[in-house]
Amino acid sequence: ITIVLTPLWLPAILFAVFWHLWLNYIRSEAIKNDTYTLLEIRLPREISKSPLAMETVLSGMHIGIGETTFIDRYWAGKTRPWFSLEIVSIEGEIHFFIWTRTFLKELIESQIYAQYPTVEIYEVEDYALPIALDLEKTNLWGCDFKLSEPDPIPIKTYIDYGLDKDPKEEFKINPLASQLEFFGSIGKGEQLWMQIIIRVNRNEKHKAGTLFGKKGWKDEAQEEIDKIIKAATFKTEDIKMPTVLNLSKGQAENVAAIERSISKLGYDCGIRGIYFADKDKFNPKNIVGLVHVMKQYSSNTLNKFGPARWMIPFNYPWQDFRGKRQNRARHQLLEAYKRRSYFHPPFKTQPFVLSTEELATLFHFPGEVVQTPTLSRVPSTKSEAPSNLPT
Repeated sequence: ITIVLTPLWLPAILFAVFWHLWLNYIRSEAIKNDTYTLLEIRLPREISKSPLAMETVLSGMHIGIGETTFIDRYWAGKTRPWFSLEIVSIEGEIHFFIWTRTFLKELIESQIYAQYPTVEIYEVEDYALPIALDLEKTNLWGCDFKLSEPDPIPIKTYIDYGLDKDPKEEFKINPLASQLEFFGSIGKGEQLWMQIIIRVNRNEKHKAGTLFGKKGWKDEAQEEIDKIIKAATFKTEDIKMPTVLNLSKGQAENVAAIERSISKLGYDCGIRGIYFADKDKFNPKNIVGLVHVMKQYSSNTLNKFGPARWMIPFNYPWQDFRGKRQNRARHQLLEAYKRRSYFHPPFKTQPFVLSTEELATLFHFPGEVVQTPTLSRVPSTKSEAPSNLPT
């Protein structure tokens, strides 16, 4: 039967393979021919705004241009723009960067200046590109971070920490502080890099039980809410009221947290962290620190981050007897970081979805409550000269 039906199934398979290869080719060419810019944001000594300001910036960056028409997507190879939000420690000196397509540079600058008028933004050389991994002299470890629960279940955000209320600086508890303190603790010959790669979320996940059906982030959220409600619904012997909904305080809070999360704009996300150092300076304790750097965003009743991919599978010597697989993973990890590759080949990975609220918790410009001495800050606040000065 298979041989007889070959004229039917073989062309379909060949077309599917060709279509996949064609899309990868045209998108790779479009990505290669584009130009990219790295912006460094230098912070003033005083920032009084809450992470809500960064959430507003991220809402302004929520643009999905590039894939508007069939020709754009499947002939020109255009893709949605993606950005990389990066916190980097170079020998303990901490920097904030945003990587973007060059034609969107002015948009990002205007969004940031609108909310943080006292910061300074500079176009800088890419710190990652010159790095060549020589495993005779350097050791490297890294991983991706994944959510442990379905995407619509939120992590612990700045609102849960009370930062949306703009308390006085001395009373703020900023979850980013512990990460910056860890990043600032490394010494000469060591570097810690973390990138959060984001693009506009669309309804692209495969819907179970269908061939081509898709479902979105909000559809998944409704499924999770339905599960909670079902678990809290009990049967009674009352004919007039055969079932009763009895949500516990925790269940009600979880439903409210999910509903609040999906009321915000959503981004497809990938998070990647790298620690590397000269061989004589490499400290394995910093691997533990990198793996646990996302703990402050975890919640036992909601969502949490865990390490995945790259160096994570190699827990035992027999999994990679001579270290060849690990060394190959090290080179690939560094290359993926340099390319900011996550949504497209050669390092395509299944993303997860975070709301602008969650992203602003992970990446924002902290105020004086973060006292990390190696966090670079502009020494003085600049302001415009008074308009009534004599000429």
